[in-house]
Amino acid sequence: MSINLRDSGATLWANANKWQRYLIAGAVILAVFALPLLEGTFLNTPSTPFEMVLFYPIGVYVLMALGLNVVVGKSGLLDLGYVAFYAVGAYTAGILSMHTKLNTWEILPIGIALAMLSGLVLGAAVLRLRGDYLAIVTLGFGEIIRITALNTSAVGGANGITNIPNPPTTFGLKFDLDHPRSFYWIVLILIILTILVIRGLSVRRPGRAWESIRQDEDVAELMGVNTYKYKLWAFIFGASVGGAAGVLFASKAMFIAPNIFSYNVSILILAFVVFGGMGNIWGVVVGAVLLSYIPEKIRFISDARMLIFGLVLIIMMNLRPDGLLPRKKREKIGVAGEKSK
Repeated sequence: MSINLRDSGATLWANANKWQRYLIAGAVILAVFALPLLEGTFLNTPSTPFEMVLFYPIGVYVLMALGLNVVVGKSGLLDLGYVAFYAVGAYTAGILSMHTKLNTWEILPIGIALAMLSGLVLGAAVLRLRGDYLAIVTLGFGEIIRITALNTSAVGGANGITNIPNPPTTFGLKFDLDHPRSFYWIVLILIILTILVIRGLSVRRPGRAWESIRQDEDVAELMGVNTYKYKLWAFIFGASVGGAAGVLFASKAMFIAPNIFSYNVSILILAFVVFGGMGNIWGVVVGAVLLSYIPEKIRFISDARMLIFGLVLIIMMNLRPDGLLPRKKREKIGVAGEKSK
């Protein structure tokens, strides 16, 4: 007899009362916050301290995967240029740090706002398209941002921007190369806030509209859903998350260059979403953690690690085409109110 761990966990969570759920959630959050304390254990990576890997690539990629999941997993829109919003946030941090006295926390809302504006401009122009056409146009937008940065001397051109300052000491936390766990805790807070916002939207009108668009956009329009508006909302929300990730990455790395924001990053983030389970927040988180940590863990085998990475994706997509933790599918209800078989 097989045991479905996902269904068992869902049943336990459904049967728990409010305070038990708070207790479980609190324990999980505390355990995740304590991960940097495991430095020196089996979690170590060959060339990079575990504390640094927790922020980048794991933390940043989880944050970006959550944003893309709203666009791809919740709304069913294939966006292959998501790295563009990441680049907008990063270059906002780099340019403002060069020409103003603003610190990272003051730049963060500006970076998010500019990323949202770019999402609005892109979405307003292309969201009449569907499927492959939308994917091609968004891929082109991502490349336009990268090539523009590459050929613009005002933002460093191919050399990029260096000496981006770290955030100032905040609440006793120091942000520099010697304190990578501070960056991890900040990105973890952003991840938690993003999850709460997505869960809140999912049970309200936007979430229901995104679900209907994902299932059948034509039927959603016939039922009175303003599909264009809600697709635009998804794009803007996803862009804001990508912009926030870009600002934090630039402040931690203290250096950005156009080659960091290639289309490969968009494909990688999309792989996290598909591997974990499109539309399932926890599946996306698990997929992003595994696929960003494993290549770092096996870095000692050099280029062959990407071959292993690809094989893992192929095997998993054959064994579990809906992802590691697929979204729970609702059972169809017949006319008489009985579950259809």
